[in-house]
Amino acid sequence: MYSENSVFVLDAARRPLSPCRPAQARRLLRDGKAAVLRRYPFTIILTEEKPQADPKPLAFKIDPGSKATGLALLDKAGRVVFAAELEHRGESIKKGLDDRRMYRRNRRSRKTRYRAPRFDNRRRANGWLPPSLQHRVDTTMTWVRRIWSSSNVAQLSVERVKFDTQAMQNPEVSGAEYQQGELAGNEVREYLLEKWQRRCAYCDASRVPLQIEHVVARSRGGTNRVSNLTLSCGPCNRAKGADPVEQFLCRKPDVLAHIKAKLKQPLKDTTAVNATRWALFSALAATELAVEAGSGARTKFNRTRQGYPKAHWIDAACVGESGALVALDPALRPLRIKACGHGLRQRCRPDKYGFPRTAAPRAKFFLGFQTGDLVNARVPTGKYAGRHTGRIAIRFRPSFRLTSKDTTFDVHPKYLTAVQRADGYAYF
Repeated sequence: MYSENSVFVLDAARRPLSPCRPAQARRLLRDGKAAVLRRYPFTIILTEEKPQADPKPLAFKIDPGSKATGLALLDKAGRVVFAAELEHRGESIKKGLDDRRMYRRNRRSRKTRYRAPRFDNRRRANGWLPPSLQHRVDTTMTWVRRIWSSSNVAQLSVERVKFDTQAMQNPEVSGAEYQQGELAGNEVREYLLEKWQRRCAYCDASRVPLQIEHVVARSRGGTNRVSNLTLSCGPCNRAKGADPVEQFLCRKPDVLAHIKAKLKQPLKDTTAVNATRWALFSALAATELAVEAGSGARTKFNRTRQGYPKAHWIDAACVGESGALVALDPALRPLRIKACGHGLRQRCRPDKYGFPRTAAPRAKFFLGFQTGDLVNARVPTGKYAGRHTGRIAIRFRPSFRLTSKDTTFDVHPKYLTAVQRADGYAYF
């Protein structure tokens, strides 16, 4: 069982080889037989051209999510050799589009120069997605191509369709027997667990068995819609019974208000996943690799059956039929990847009225650095004397802003050494 991420290895011609353990990579680097190609994910390249054995085929598995996507790379034996969690920036993209729309509408209503509206005769292509949703597909495919270029990926797995193990175990199952199988209700229950943070809605108890609770009891005309469902522990469920929730929580007005507000919470994240799953599957199929599809219920079934905790990268490892038997260490620290974008297209920043308040930037690079570069800083004197590693924000003067794990301060670029150039992502 692997307890840490493996290191990607390329030969001298930049062809992918089988990933190796960190200890083996350190020996190759120490002996001068390899050099560091990338820091995140850590990749080395051999300095000598030697005949190598054929790389072992690997399976790259994906658990798409609205805010974060789990990634896992497994070998033929089902062992996780690399794990990562990709954090999307769909919310910031939507906010940027909303701000742009507001500025444009305000400009048209002010007494500025007249600009005739353009006739809206533009058509959207088939399969068009809003930028905030298309971003999720694009960033996921970016990392599929990156891992593919660094390892011998032979199969892709993605959580997409509903997959029922009842039909696999008993092809003759039908009727109510089929509906009451092992996966019955798992989809709704998983959604409620995420929505209510795995806590009792009435007493806020956690780490206890939770039951699906009808806020308006079925005997009082309540339905099975998710807007009428919550989670509660056994004692609270029995104490409430069929009583109205207002009567049961008459002494807890804050809890009652929280539950009513939570019940009306929109299915925004669920809709984002549903809207992008086919686009992501089509993009994966275009790679011409074998693509395995699985449902969320099957993923949870595989994970709980093997006793693994809830995590995005663990869900990714358990996707599909191949996720029934996987070997992983729950204490593994996956690579945290956060999408940050490649800068702004705005030439200047506007104020709240839409008027420009800053000058346009002169260039994207200054003194060989770019905002977002990962650097090592060796500060000889002063309050921040010592070695620091972090990301920089450039200024058009010899004073950059360095943000490290512990602190943020200004540093002269002559003390900086580039570790990895900005690629639109931050790593933790």
